[in-house]
Amino acid sequence: MTSARLSKFIRQNAEPILSEWEAFARTLPRGSSMDVDALRDHAKAMLEDIASDMETPQTERERSDKSKGAQPQRHTVAATEHGHARAGSGFTVVEMVAEFRALRATVIRLWTAQLPQFGRVEADDLIRFNEAIDQAVAESLERYAGEINETRERFLAILGHDLKNPLGAIAASVSLLRETASAGADRSKVIQIIQNSTLRMTNLVADMLELALSRLGDDMPVRTSEVNLRDVIERVVAEIGATYPTAQITTSFHGDLAGRWDAARLTQALTNLVANAAQHGDLSKPIHVIGRGDRTEVSIEVRNSGPTIDEERLRQLFEGRSAARGESRDRRHLGLGLFIVDKIVTAHGGSIDVRSANSETAFVVHLPRAELERKPKVRSLESSASA
Repeated sequence: MTSARLSKFIRQNAEPILSEWEAFARTLPRGSSMDVDALRDHAKAMLEDIASDMETPQTERERSDKSKGAQPQRHTVAATEHGHARAGSGFTVVEMVAEFRALRATVIRLWTAQLPQFGRVEADDLIRFNEAIDQAVAESLERYAGEINETRERFLAILGHDLKNPLGAIAASVSLLRETASAGADRSKVIQIIQNSTLRMTNLVADMLELALSRLGDDMPVRTSEVNLRDVIERVVAEIGATYPTAQITTSFHGDLAGRWDAARLTQALTNLVANAAQHGDLSKPIHVIGRGDRTEVSIEVRNSGPTIDEERLRQLFEGRSAARGESRDRRHLGLGLFIVDKIVTAHGGSIDVRSANSETAFVVHLPRAELERKPKVRSLESSASA
């Protein structure tokens, strides 16, 4: 170990400090299955921030204000991003604070073990170090709490958003049954829609619980089986047609649409896309749903007429964050349906293209036939400048 002022000691001995940080993090329930990079997430940058903070001159008034929590927080990128990452990885707040406690103890133990003496200078270093650690904890907790609150907002809004379509289909179908009660009409198709929608609602509740438990992290579990996406498309169109009876929804199919995917998840994703087109598009013109299959992939395009979406809005379509960040409190327009679509498609190793120009918007989902690595896909965004 290199003897030095504490800030210099931290910089010179970052590796042994990080090794102990990693070893402790691995003992936590979520840490046992994480790789080295994930365990050390932002730790080295935080050590650098802490050392820099200790070397920044401060007056006695500033020190007093800091000790009382009266000074504005610095919002260093490393500490806030660490809180974001730990929330996404499923760490509890107790586990995250325990990481900082272990970091504090490690640095103090390693530093004091090689000190020839402990005097006023060392005591001042220790005070500044503890202040810097406390600042990092506060920043991480602020971001962590924000992520958890956003997750709660998403969970509640997604539950309401995705149950709306099957409930609407059931309500419309029941109304139709009532109207045709004396006409002796064949109701088997309507009854089938009710059955399908009821089953989807049951599955959606299970999905929402699953998403809440995973805190809407990057991965959504899928259960693949042999499925023909033509059947999925036809079921979805029937359901949305019942919910939006004035919508003109056309379908066309080209090539082989069979493969191994999660039919329930893709039904959910496609329902969100078609319902989004019916809700926000120009219903005086048709909504086109087109399935195409070739040797490597199947694509599903949902195209509708309506106002052009500007490029900035296109970039935000799949985030589902607006309400959680206070931009809009209307939960009916959160964009959560598209957020879910993005999660489902990514879980299948696929990607989404979006284009909006000349009063027409199209979403194209690309689903690879082969099992691919779960890596984020590049999403192409095309838009005309006029919204």
